[in-house]
Amino acid sequence: MNEEDKKAFLDDFKKGDGAKRLDLWDYALKQQVVWENVITEIQKISKEQGVDKELEKMMDEALKDIKEE
Repeated sequence: MNEEDKKAFLDDFKKGDGAKRLDLWDYALKQQVVWENVITEIQKISKEQGVDKELEKMMDEALKDIKEE
């Protein structure tokens, strides 16, 4: 969802009646669950493939470079 879509969604929520607000709220909660599940799967795959350790190493190097500046 880009910034324009997010703004439109929130505007619809502000202008909506009770039933529409509940529908929008329900939709947002379902999307939250979907994305939490996606993040969990990404974390699982990253751990299995060792990507998490590579990323941690890259972050450590970047932080070290920042501290040296």
